[in-house]
Amino acid sequence: MAQLRRAEKRFRLATRDYARLAAFRYALRKFLSFSETAAAQAGLTSQHYQAMLIVRGCPEDRRITINDLAQQLLIRHNSAVELVDRLVEEDLVVREPSAVDRRKVQLRLTERGRQVLAKLAAMHRAELQRIGPLLSRMFDELSRPPGEAAAHPARSGRRASPSSEDA
Repeated sequence: MAQLRRAEKRFRLATRDYARLAAFRYALRKFLSFSETAAAQAGLTSQHYQAMLIVRGCPEDRRITINDLAQQLLIRHNSAVELVDRLVEEDLVVREPSAVDRRKVQLRLTERGRQVLAKLAAMHRAELQRIGPLLSRMFDELSRPPGEAAAHPARSGRRASPSSEDA
């Protein structure tokens, strides 16, 4: 027990720091749960949605390869190939030969893929607009140096712990 307290003193951690970290992770998990539910209602997995975001988020003058997708999703190349196979089967993505390197294929959303993604992205943006102020406050509190008081603690009028309706 004494060693634990020494570690907490060494890292300047108090119960409120643990509570803030737990509340922030809870808010993130609630958002991820929202995202999974929204994707499922559209007939997709959250990984499908993430992959489609990556493909669409690529600047118009370049294309995403399967290797790029694997790196951004933090998955193995063969898993990305299987994911793209499923997206192609669902008419959400097409493979196109690379103009630069014939060994590579580039990915592009289909018209259906763009429509599905736009609807889901709008839902996600609305949810982030709803919970954004709470996440922002939480992030500000977490990124403040230990022992530093809030600049305007009375302004928020809310505690760091999210209630069921906060996140």
